[in-house]
Amino acid sequence: MRCPFCGNIDTQVKDSRPAEDHVAIRRRRFCPACGGRFTTYERVQLRDLVVIKSNGRREDFDRDKLERSIRISMQKRPVEPERIDQMISGIVRRLESMGETDIPSKTIGEIVMEALARIDTVAYVRFASVYKNFQAADDFDKFVSELRPDTGPDEA
Repeated sequence: MRCPFCGNIDTQVKDSRPAEDHVAIRRRRFCPACGGRFTTYERVQLRDLVVIKSNGRREDFDRDKLERSIRISMQKRPVEPERIDQMISGIVRRLESMGETDIPSKTIGEIVMEALARIDTVAYVRFASVYKNFQAADDFDKFVSELRPDTGPDEA
């Protein structure tokens, strides 16, 4: 592993332990050239996934991009970071186990929305606003009204 500080390719592993609910290996590394210490994570990747965008463009699946979009929707919400990590790992495992290497972005969006809906409704609405490309407040109102259970006339 190349040292991020000096570029030396001869780094040493000082400590390894399971991370993220045993889905990854966390390794503490040391660079003998500059004395720098850094952490790397190693994950199992079942297959290389390709995302098919709605315009037909293809791009390699990027776990970090998925994680960024989910973390943005979960910003300032009362959900532990470990729970978010577990959700992201679950989504990636589900995508990898679908049997297909080419996955439409729409499928990924639906899976993410399904997972967010189970954890936090506000994050679900935030993600949906970008995913479904809301253009006006009415779009939010219509979407949120679909989330609410029907209320009778005397419950208003």
